[in-house]
Amino acid sequence: MSTQHESSAAFVRTEMVEPSPPPASTVGAVGWMRENLFSSITNSILTALGVITVAYALWGLVPWFFQSVWSAGSLAECREIRDITWGPDATYSCFAVISDRWHQLMFGFYPADAYWRPVLAFFIFLLAMAPVLFSHLPRKLLIVTAVFPFLSFFLFWGGSIWGPIAVALGFGIGYVLMTQVAKHTGTLVAFILAVVVPILYWLFVAEHVAGAIHAVIPIELLFVPSDDFGGFMLAFIIGIAGILLSLPLGVVLALGRQSNLFIINKSCIIFIEVIRGVPLIVWLFTASLLLNYFLPPGTNFDLMLRVIIMVTLFSAAYIAEVVRGGLAALPRGQYEAADSLGLDYWKAMRLIILPQALKISIPGIVNSFIGLFKDSVLVVFIGMLDPIGFSNAIRATSDWNGIYWELFVFVGLCFFICCFSMSRYSMYLEKKLNTGHR
Repeated sequence: MSTQHESSAAFVRTEMVEPSPPPASTVGAVGWMRENLFSSITNSILTALGVITVAYALWGLVPWFFQSVWSAGSLAECREIRDITWGPDATYSCFAVISDRWHQLMFGFYPADAYWRPVLAFFIFLLAMAPVLFSHLPRKLLIVTAVFPFLSFFLFWGGSIWGPIAVALGFGIGYVLMTQVAKHTGTLVAFILAVVVPILYWLFVAEHVAGAIHAVIPIELLFVPSDDFGGFMLAFIIGIAGILLSLPLGVVLALGRQSNLFIINKSCIIFIEVIRGVPLIVWLFTASLLLNYFLPPGTNFDLMLRVIIMVTLFSAAYIAEVVRGGLAALPRGQYEAADSLGLDYWKAMRLIILPQALKISIPGIVNSFIGLFKDSVLVVFIGMLDPIGFSNAIRATSDWNGIYWELFVFVGLCFFICCFSMSRYSMYLEKKLNTGHR
């Protein structure tokens, strides 16, 4: 009986079985291809069509790119080098136009002996933006951020150094009024004074202050007019200035559109809808041609300044709607929480509402910035020689008449690097600020 019972007892394993490796068809490159490229008949057909399209494009692009001439003084020289190296019927590219006209594509007609000034301004810009973009850097670098706008103006345009300093003094006056007057009167009164007084100072006093100091301590650089600006330097100045100025203005417009004050609310709505309802190119023509008709006779209003103002206003209208979407996405409980803490309007916005709204709005804001930077090429239609304008001017010369793709590939690659960098930083910032639970 015991023997029969032992033979019929269930087998119980006392050791764990070693895990078996997954099937080779489900891991690695093969598994990824099966899951993403050949998961179905339709997907397989689309993959095959995609491979054929890419192969056909590379069939023409690879010889065109790798059979390239980088050192020549004209298109005719490029063709001579092509004939000697690869034969008269070979596919080739003449990137020598980039090396030959590099200085114009980068700096326009800016004086060659002053190239160090925009280059230095660019590196100072990177240093100034570092503490803003990356919070782990020392906060002392924010001093460079505050000084950069005035220092860059001095480096780009030159002239007396006391002009930018006198302008910076106006911001100091506004800050003092905002902080000191608010202690004795309401915040709204302090805000109005902090805006009106600096504007009056800039219009009637700043120039005389700068002139008086310059007469005693003359410190200046060679003045370079805006007409000499061009190429990517022009695109960077317009794009960066528009981005830096449009963000705070867009936030103010979004708050104004949410305001319960009738005049402020309707003014912001009218401004946003009118600006957004007209194409940017029309506003650029307005800045270039029509604005002079509304200015006093003999007024010299720099064209680049007009373009920067119009681009800033245009971008601010779009950013205002993006931020308004972020404000609308916040639950009502956040506003009620700020009220329960006894915070006034400005503290509630600064400490609770705006940080969350801007976090939600990051993708839309960066998308507006990328569009603004790319739209800077539209200034070519009002006679400003941006990279596209200089490409057309170079192709019109006798040396490079007939060149085409090389210039536009270079310009497109430079814009792609800048826009892709902004996009990647946006993704980095979203991941950093992500406080949700997954």
